[in-house]
Amino acid sequence: MKSKIKYLAYLLKHKWYVMIECFKAGLILQGLTHDLSKFTREEFIPYSNFFYGKTSYLYKKAKKKNGYCKPFITGDQEFDDAWLIHCKRNKHHWQWWVFPDEQGIVRAIPIDKKYLTEMLCDWVAAGKAQGHCSPQNDPYQNVREWYKCNKNKIQLAPNTREEIEKRIGYTDTK
Repeated sequence: MKSKIKYLAYLLKHKWYVMIECFKAGLILQGLTHDLSKFTREEFIPYSNFFYGKTSYLYKKAKKKNGYCKPFITGDQEFDDAWLIHCKRNKHHWQWWVFPDEQGIVRAIPIDKKYLTEMLCDWVAAGKAQGHCSPQNDPYQNVREWYKCNKNKIQLAPNTREEIEKRIGYTDTK
C-alpha cells in the first residue's frame, strides 16, 4: 500500500507541473488530461510496483546504468507491458510516432506540434517533479542535459528532432 501512496503522490506532483507548463503553452485541455491513463489499473499498479514497490530495485539498477529508464527491457514484464500501453495511449510520447513498416524497418513520423509541445512540457515537468531543477531556473537547462545523454535512444523524424532542439536551445557540441 505504501508504494501506491508514494506513486500517487509523485504522479499528482508530476501532473501538476505538466499542467502548469501546458497552460503556459496554451494547451489547457492537454494540461488537464495529461497522463490520465496512468490512473487505470493496468498502468497504475505496475508503475507503483516498479518505482516504489516490489520491483523498484530494477528501476534503481536501470537508472544507474542508463540514466534513462526507457526504452529497454527492464526485467519487470508487468511494467514493460504497462509502459507500452501507456505510450500507445498517449500521443505526447515519441514512441507513439514510431512504427515498423512492412519491410521491418522502424520509421518515425513527424510529431504533431501540439503533442510535441506537450512532450516538452512533460520533460520539463519530470525534471521538476524529480527535483532536478527549480522553477526559477531555465526550464530547458535540465532537459538539454537529459537530451544530450539520451538523444541517441530517441527515434524521431528529422524535422521533429530539429524542432525539439531549436525549442530547447540544444546545440550539439562534441
